[in-house]
Amino acid sequence: MTISRRTFMTSAGAAAGLTVLPAPFARAQSEPIRIGLLTVKTGPLASGGIDMEKGLALYMRERNNTLAGRKCEVIVADTGGVPATARTKTQELVEKNKVQVLIGPLAAFEALAIDDYIRAQSIPTLSVAAAEDMTQRKANPWFVRGTSTSAQCAHPMADYCAKTLKYKRIVVIADDIAYGHEMVAGFQRVFEEQGGRIVQKTFPPLTVPDYGTYLAQLNTKADAVFLGFAGSNGFRFVRQFNEYGLNGKIALVGGMTALDEAVLRNMGDEALGILTTCWYSADLDNPINRKFAADFRADAKYDPGFYAAATYVEGAVLQGALEAVKGKIEDKAAFMKALRAAKVNTARGPVSFDEYGNVVGNVYIRKVERKQGRLVNSVIHTYPNVSQFWTYPPKAFLANPVYSRDWPPAKFLE
Repeated sequence: MTISRRTFMTSAGAAAGLTVLPAPFARAQSEPIRIGLLTVKTGPLASGGIDMEKGLALYMRERNNTLAGRKCEVIVADTGGVPATARTKTQELVEKNKVQVLIGPLAAFEALAIDDYIRAQSIPTLSVAAAEDMTQRKANPWFVRGTSTSAQCAHPMADYCAKTLKYKRIVVIADDIAYGHEMVAGFQRVFEEQGGRIVQKTFPPLTVPDYGTYLAQLNTKADAVFLGFAGSNGFRFVRQFNEYGLNGKIALVGGMTALDEAVLRNMGDEALGILTTCWYSADLDNPINRKFAADFRADAKYDPGFYAAATYVEGAVLQGALEAVKGKIEDKAAFMKALRAAKVNTARGPVSFDEYGNVVGNVYIRKVERKQGRLVNSVIHTYPNVSQFWTYPPKAFLANPVYSRDWPPAKFLE
């Protein structure tokens, strides 16, 4: 794979400020800010990764490729959704392309693969990936996340399933990757603490070609199935779920990427009525999102979802921090402090950050409906100001093991 270079700059204005700043800093300020985007353009996660690139490109284009008075250059790297490749591409961006800030990567296992490198190189990183412990027990001081941890949206979904939907018994199925494990674990913890039971847990490989075996073994006596899929896997599972005649026999609910807008556009009536949880919906009614969703739809011919909104939101966080330091990204310590102190209105709503660098923001319960001839994730309930620790005291939360396939332990499997 090669790194594709997208230069969002013009020579005009590049030398602004040379006469009023000390020479070394003036030279730095005359250069564009170099932003590295780690995304996925090939493999099962490509639909989301391509939207990450589109979302950031739109954010930069709307601002004439200029943030805090400085031109910006975005350099895009395709990781292929492979941890080793993610690390190689990160090294190329930093050592060859001299990027000053990273946006991405997409997947939790990719973020974990580059964690030590980010620390060693002191590279400010605005993550899309949801890897829990990078903002928890092993918090990375150069890491800020404006999206969510794997479980941050699953906690309120479990609460909604127990308290509002009155579900008692749920099956969980998720991709066999860190993101799937952590999401399911957070859902399980809250649901079981509310008196529910997780009666079956299944983790198909990320690249499984067919879900027939898993559907044949599905415990249909449960009230619902919680879907913890990423990329196009949620679409594939729901399609086969209907082919097996299970529609109407057991409810489906999903995590934040299970029925993302990136795949919802390829679905039909089989998706209607499915509830999912996320920190974003293209149907959100706020001024920033109304413009973003309309502009993205005009370009892409479909609604933005989790992945496009992720980089658009991270762009807003980046801009807020750069404005706070007057564009001086070269002062890494001051810039990193500004990132973590950012309070920004975004397409997802207002965001701020906890002391570990993770976002605090709204989480939405959404229902697939048809509007104006297309399927949308309509917001039916809002959980405001949700942190990665849900309602738990942070110290008590962090005293437990990180969410995984084995924690919390499964007590009610049938």
